[in-house]
Amino acid sequence: MKYCLLVPEVLLIVVVLSLVFGLAIPDKDDHKTRPKTVDSDDSHYGGGERVHNADYDHKAFLGEDAEEFDQLSPEESKERLSKMVDRIDKNGDGFVTAEELKDWIHISQKKYIVDDVERQWKTQTADDESVTALSWDDYKKRTFGFLDELADNTVSTDDSNTYREMLKRDERRWNLADRNQDNALNKEEFMDFLHPEEAQHMRDVVVDETLEDIDKNGDGMVSVDEYISDMYAPDATGDQVPDWVIREKDQFREIRDKNKDGFMDRDEIREWIIPPDYDHSEAEAKHLIREADTNQDSKLTKAEILDSYDVFVGSQATDFGDALLRHEEF
Repeated sequence: MKYCLLVPEVLLIVVVLSLVFGLAIPDKDDHKTRPKTVDSDDSHYGGGERVHNADYDHKAFLGEDAEEFDQLSPEESKERLSKMVDRIDKNGDGFVTAEELKDWIHISQKKYIVDDVERQWKTQTADDESVTALSWDDYKKRTFGFLDELADNTVSTDDSNTYREMLKRDERRWNLADRNQDNALNKEEFMDFLHPEEAQHMRDVVVDETLEDIDKNGDGMVSVDEYISDMYAPDATGDQVPDWVIREKDQFREIRDKNKDGFMDRDEIREWIIPPDYDHSEAEAKHLIREADTNQDSKLTKAEILDSYDVFVGSQATDFGDALLRHEEF
């Protein structure tokens, strides 16, 4: 499950584990549902060198099509991007404004969520269209049944404990998503379960999971060291701490820790990851325009977008091109 996964958590590493008895072991990283933070660089940057995280922009702009674009050559990417620009430029004046780009990103993200829910719903219900509600027992059996079936030596104790903790998290989130408390989720409730950051009544569980992920000593607060260790691990060679780490420590002290007690409490964490009146689509649109607006007129021509195609769509398969993928016209 995602978000993204926050997800924050920029660029999660997916570990695919084998299975017995036909039950799918869930990815541990799939259950990290923290949203990306919004008022610092860590939503757009990742990695020890604080390199710009183009993958974040691609997913925001393309939604579910991001993985498909990763398989295209630069020529194919530009060709498809050109057709997308025509659709984004709704008034056909030859410019893409921040508002038009915001609308496109908003639609892309909503489509991604709807498609993700549909895909996972079909998996959980075995594609049985007659199923209108998914029970907790069925979900638990299908997703975590392996914990009862696996031989003791199949998974390490640490992994087993991790999965059991994931089960506890899912049950807590399930109960919150289950609005009518019938111990089953319809598709709308299932969407809240999978993407709690999108539902107002689910925001508390997003804060809880963030705190649990970062609060290593379990004291209910996040210290500056815990905050930094969530983003950066010192190099064993003892190299100098990067400038961005120093800046993040300053941001923690000056901005995150509002009451200046040296920690982020639960309320401060909420304001950090779910600030009021924040529009993700608008912020991402403005960011993309800043990246590609060469003449600084606060809007983009098709030429500017195509010149910066790697910002919007990129390509990891520059040596393969069309050998890798059949793609449809936009």
